[in-house]
Amino acid sequence: MPVPTTVPRTWDLFCRVIDNLGDTGVCWRLCADLAERGETARLWIDDASALAWMAPQGAPRVTVHDWHAHGSAGEPGDVVIEAFGCELSAAFIARMAACPRPPLWVNLEYLSAEAVVERNHGLRSPQSHGPGAGLTKWFFYPGFTERTGGLTRERGLMHKRATFDAAHWLGGRGLVVQPGERVVSLFCYAQTALPALLERLAAQPTLLLCAAGAATEQVTALLGPALRRGSLRAVAMPWLAQPEYDHLLWASDLNFVRGEDSFVRAQWAGSPFVWQAYPQDDGVHHEKIDAFLARHLHAMPAALASGVRALWAAWNGDAATLPADWPDDQAWACECRAWRAGLLAQADLASQLIALT
Repeated sequence: MPVPTTVPRTWDLFCRVIDNLGDTGVCWRLCADLAERGETARLWIDDASALAWMAPQGAPRVTVHDWHAHGSAGEPGDVVIEAFGCELSAAFIARMAACPRPPLWVNLEYLSAEAVVERNHGLRSPQSHGPGAGLTKWFFYPGFTERTGGLTRERGLMHKRATFDAAHWLGGRGLVVQPGERVVSLFCYAQTALPALLERLAAQPTLLLCAAGAATEQVTALLGPALRRGSLRAVAMPWLAQPEYDHLLWASDLNFVRGEDSFVRAQWAGSPFVWQAYPQDDGVHHEKIDAFLARHLHAMPAALASGVRALWAAWNGDAATLPADWPDDQAWACECRAWRAGLLAQADLASQLIALT
């Protein structure tokens, strides 16, 4: 790979939105993280609408551009990133090839724990024909091991996590946790296991914090406008900026998350979490779940690992109902913190990308 340098660069990151929340969320976090380290980031995106609530204040040294209108215009930066395999226009690639010093060209892939990630991370693809002839594209895979590109983790994140006051944050939103009440956050796609989850949560004092969108819509349809059942009380949360969504995860004892961005943030929270992978018609998302659990559960006690695996399977449509035996909360939380400690020992995504330049 290229020899590292400490000179700040201009980064062009291209994002074609498929899942409006996940793709936008991952790309914005990376741009903001790069900028916080002194880099300049330009986010080229074909649907920036979610940024109105996800990042309402923007970020210094980050600019957002309409890919449809201007994605082929202007001079390329020092680094050009294709997020999730999106394809640049032939005109922009030709402009890259014409630069006196061609930019570093990176294909940033989706996050996965599958073995292919370690095999393909860091591979180069010399371009021998077409508008990019003479350029080299590098394949960069985020992941969970030292042989991957790591995860997005901004500097100072763990200090913020350690000093976070959950009661104060909840109180600022008019929420007070009752004695003995478990706090659960819910962020999901369409979810057939949700009725069973609500029944399970209603059996003990639970404050369920529902993310705006599909989670709130489904819970409201099942519980009615009162948002109550048994010992369960649910709250419809507003759309939250990314730092506030982190706080939601930190304030919760158990987090149900979806997609890629919230999946990573739940792991930094260090609390028990259940991931709903982005459903795909060919079922390939089940392979991603199995690959992650093989790593995540490897060091867990067998009984606990079995309970977590069963819960994840039901939540991702692999079982008819939720398991009868719920994982022990305290033991599960301890294992999640241990998993986080292992991830913290690895270099983060932005640091590794900067090292390429």
